[in-house]
This record gives sequence, C-alpha cells and structure tokens, in this order.
Amino acid sequence: MLDIDASRRNPFARHLLEGQVAVITGGASGIGLTTAVEMLQLGAKVAVCGRKPERFPAALAELAKHGEALALPCDIREPAAVEAFVAGVIERFGRIDVLVNNAGGQFPSPAAAISPKGWDAVVRNNLNGTFYMTREVATKAMLPAKRGAIVNVIANIVRGFPGMAHTGAARAGVENLTRSLAIEWASFDVRVNAVAPGLIRSSGTDQYPPELVRASMNRTPQKRAGTVEEVAHSIVYLASPAALFITGATLYIDGGASLWGDSWPIPDREDGVGW
Repeated sequence: MLDIDASRRNPFARHLLEGQVAVITGGASGIGLTTAVEMLQLGAKVAVCGRKPERFPAALAELAKHGEALALPCDIREPAAVEAFVAGVIERFGRIDVLVNNAGGQFPSPAAAISPKGWDAVVRNNLNGTFYMTREVATKAMLPAKRGAIVNVIANIVRGFPGMAHTGAARAGVENLTRSLAIEWASFDVRVNAVAPGLIRSSGTDQYPPELVRASMNRTPQKRAGTVEEVAHSIVYLASPAALFITGATLYIDGGASLWGDSWPIPDREDGVGW
C-alpha cells in the first residue's frame, strides 16, 4: 500500500531549479499553488496569476514561506491581459525559464445539455488561453533566450471524455498543440510537454458531485484519487534538467485509469440526454 503522506514530501534535490523563473497560471490554489511551492523549495522564483485576486493574499502568504514570489491578476482568455502579465513578470525578474499552463475550468454535463455559452467559456479558457499565454511567454522570453520548458496541464482524454465533451475537446487541442510546438521550437531548445491528471483530490474536484468522484475512484485501477503533490512532482520533473531530452510527450498521472474501465456510465436509450 502506498504511503500517501510520502507523496506530499518534495522528492527532488535542493537547488534543482536554482536561478530559474517559473510562471504558473492558476497558481493561487490547487495543483498550481502546490507546484509553485515545490518550485520555490527547489530554488526558483515564481510568478502566479489568476482571475480571482481575492485568493492572492493567502497564496502569497504561503509562497513567501519558501522563496520569492509574485502574484498578478490575469484573465488568460484576453490577449491584452496576457501581454500585460508577461511584461510584468519580465520587468520584475528579467526572464522566464518555465511556464506551467495550469489555469482552466470545466463542469460535468452530458454533451446535449451544454449550451453554446458553456461550450465557448470552457474552450476559450482551456484552449485559447493556453495558446495566448504560451505564445506570449515564448516570443517575449524563451525563443529569444533559446531555452525554456513549458508544461501544459490537460486531462485524461486518451479515450475521449464523456460527460465533459467541452473540456475533452479543448484539452485534446492542447495536447496536439503541445506536440506541434515541441517540433517548431526544438531548435530553440524550448521543450513543450504535458501532464494529464486523472482523478485528483483538489479544489477543482471538490466542486463535483460526490457520487461522480466515488464512481471515478472505483474505476481507477489503483482504487484511489491522486494528490495535488503527485501532479506537482510530475510537472517539476518535466520542467527540470532531468528531462532535457523529453519534448512533445504527455505523462498520464491517473493510477492506470486511462488503460482500464469506463470513465462515465452510458445512459439508457430511453433517456440518452442525461445520467
């Protein structure tokens, strides 16, 4: 049996990211905040952003315990806001070495019940926002410096994403974008990878109906949810010098769920709209 508490300890050598600057979107809570703490512990300076500035005081209080951090508001769906955020980070730290595209959002729903507004909101956030931030960081910092590591946080989409078709489509777009940019930017020594978390206990999944969480856990071969720390460890690995010859890859962090079992119950023919 895995010692879950062990996953909460930073397993990397101190100073692994010494002298580097990391940008983490959606970094004021959940996976983003945990990743920011871990990178600070490893010697990096960190800038986080989000659409809810009210979360910043608590996040900065935690981050300040571990190193130098900056928090700025940014709606990644708006290119002008992304430009201003990236400019602010470069003004403060002078460089950006790591980008973690963690910001995103979705809601469980059968596809027939997703409104055009709901679809657009999820695609704008998860796909468009990821591209806007990635392009801005790359063109303003990484490509000119001929170095950098980008890690995109997607989801378990390898067999589709029934029950969340909107985010499944958006995250699949990000996975393809990951592969495309890995090739385009390889000659600049900018690596682009992705992590695909399965069921993870976080502030995000806390909003889902408990019965869906239990069902997903039961269908996971390891019979448990992952932790935000386990996702953070994988992000740090792909961003670190330990992964210098890895680009265009997607690392699934899902306890085997992408290989086995149904992710969502199939509806009866009589009521094919909902579950």
